[in-house]
Amino acid sequence: MPTDFLAIPDFTLAELTALFELAERMRGKRYDRTPLAGKSLAMIFMKSSTRTRVSFEVGAWQLGGHALFLSPRDVQLGRGEPIADTARVLSRYVDGIMIRTFAHQDVEELAKYASVPVINGLTDLLHPCQVLADLLTVRQFLGKVADKKYAWIGDGNNMANSWINAAYRFGFDLDLACPEGYEPADHLLARAQKVAKVRVVRDPMEAAKGAEVINTDVWASMGQEEEQKQRERAFKDYTVSPKLMKEADKNAIFLHCLPAHRGEEVSAEVIDGSQSRVWDEAENRLHVQKAVMAALMGGESLAS
Repeated sequence: MPTDFLAIPDFTLAELTALFELAERMRGKRYDRTPLAGKSLAMIFMKSSTRTRVSFEVGAWQLGGHALFLSPRDVQLGRGEPIADTARVLSRYVDGIMIRTFAHQDVEELAKYASVPVINGLTDLLHPCQVLADLLTVRQFLGKVADKKYAWIGDGNNMANSWINAAYRFGFDLDLACPEGYEPADHLLARAQKVAKVRVVRDPMEAAKGAEVINTDVWASMGQEEEQKQRERAFKDYTVSPKLMKEADKNAIFLHCLPAHRGEEVSAEVIDGSQSRVWDEAENRLHVQKAVMAALMGGESLAS
């Protein structure tokens, strides 16, 4: 089992399956252990978030532990302290570190120098906790993860990259519809294509055809606000609409990591409609992250 969780492939397929089963026990209130009793999680937020903060803080408390919120104003990283020094110091105080930040190499460096587990709460490259929650939602409503076709509509961003990593680990079919110039990371795509049918296409309707899971994200992520107008032009044909959902499987579900901009990347009819599972998906952040913390910080076994 890994000592850190920086990307979905850090866990084996068997470990991910056990992680989902543990999360489902937690969601169903069939788990009453407190593996984080007497333990603390440092939560470093270089980027703000509603769901990440609340789900990790509540989850740590429910597992018997304590979470500390640390913004750039609260840690010396915001004033230029080396990441390695922060990692060494925090490791003397806490039992785990979750970080939500910009550069992925910062998370890798934090994990390299920390002697406690490090969890990637988001970087510009990856958003693994969110995609684990998405996959837990697929299990909840559609059953198995591996035998589905997935469609990503929009920006080849950290969410798209994490979906590619999920396809690499689970072997499922994934079509990503991205405008030219907004493709996902080449190295992650190339790796996944060795074991799974993963394609980047231009036509959202082509990607959606027959898909059982339709997923999207905002056109301009945090830190890209100055590109909003440019991105609106690039993504104008990439709205997940009722017409697009009709191309998908009749039992398809719609997912979105939130926050959502109705009328841009998704129409109100879709996100507020009968096929939307976004609120269950948001809730599943709590359960899957509790499972990750229980495994990495609390000694919960993921052995089959």
